[in-house]
Amino acid sequence: MAFVKRNTVLSSPRAGITPSTPQQQQPKQEKQLAPGLRPSPTDGRLTTSTGTASLDQLLAGHGGLPLGTCLLVEEQGTTDFSGILLRYYAAEGLVQGHQVHAVAIPPEWKHQLPGLAAPDKKSKSASPAPAPEEKMKIAWRYESLGNNANAGASTRGDSGAPFCHSFDLSKRLASSESKGTLNSIPVGGAPSLDRRSVGTASPLKTILKQLKAKLESSGPTAIHRLVMPSLLSPTLYPPGCAQPSEVLQFLHGLRALLRQYSTQLTAIITFPTSLFPRSSGLVRWVEILCDGVVELIPLPARLGAAPPPASGSDPKANEQPQGMFKVYTLPVYHEKGGGGAESGNFRENLSFSLSASRGLVIKPYSLPPMLEDEQEKPSAAPKKDGLDF
Repeated sequence: MAFVKRNTVLSSPRAGITPSTPQQQQPKQEKQLAPGLRPSPTDGRLTTSTGTASLDQLLAGHGGLPLGTCLLVEEQGTTDFSGILLRYYAAEGLVQGHQVHAVAIPPEWKHQLPGLAAPDKKSKSASPAPAPEEKMKIAWRYESLGNNANAGASTRGDSGAPFCHSFDLSKRLASSESKGTLNSIPVGGAPSLDRRSVGTASPLKTILKQLKAKLESSGPTAIHRLVMPSLLSPTLYPPGCAQPSEVLQFLHGLRALLRQYSTQLTAIITFPTSLFPRSSGLVRWVEILCDGVVELIPLPARLGAAPPPASGSDPKANEQPQGMFKVYTLPVYHEKGGGGAESGNFRENLSFSLSASRGLVIKPYSLPPMLEDEQEKPSAAPKKDGLDF
């Protein structure tokens, strides 16, 4: 009895037609992302780096700032740590080839941005890169987990290009390193001789119009970053901008642009809480209209303390905390919750330290251990028996 395979076609193939095999099928071409972008390990949304690796690790597990979101950075006191975060954010955008829109900042501000740090030769020689055959291949969504130790190093995206660069505050960004453009948006318009036009145009609405015009004129693959320092500060903005009707309408319009261009635009705004405390109703509405809210609280300087050491002289001295870092809200972008509550760093006391070589480093706050010399304090004077008259 002969055995015949069932469900087989016995007819010969037609002339000119060859049967297709799995080996002959062309693989699907993956869509290449723009420079400075990578998908979030949480839900796959596109994210971009803020220029500060430790801040990227805190943004709700996304590993960066998701496109279409706004981050509000509040700061107490007269320091300018939030301004340094803006410089890193703008420098990262220029290096990646993004369009950076700076509000109330002159065009010369581009020459004050930090330059790229030199690669560390010691770290490369100590830990050589593994061979491509020996490198373990894991899913991209688990690649960024457990990399808190290397938060200061340059992380890389899926295409192999650096996702977050390392900058040096003692250097300046060279023109050869800058691939993007910096567009300065002035707050006050050009002076007009017509009395009827005086006071009719709002400066904040003019910012939205110019930003929308830049977004419409650019291509769908262009990435934009909005830099807005010291919102409502009287040194940068007219007094009329502090009216609730003005600032709330502006934030509503900015939120609409972020949702409309959810794959192209991100924004970071700094806010001085010394002039506008968080207990006021206006500030609470400003926080509600932003996707993420963090606060920098610098520690008071001690009288008679030694000046900070130079960069690279004592790495332990540079790690001393210079202030507290509080996280109030973070972007929530998936049905599982998110927002950073599933990680322990969200509820811990965080601190930050600033150095020229490492930049702004955010880490959990911990008290230094007490040494034996500090525990055993010598007595002021030996006690004597009896009384002295």
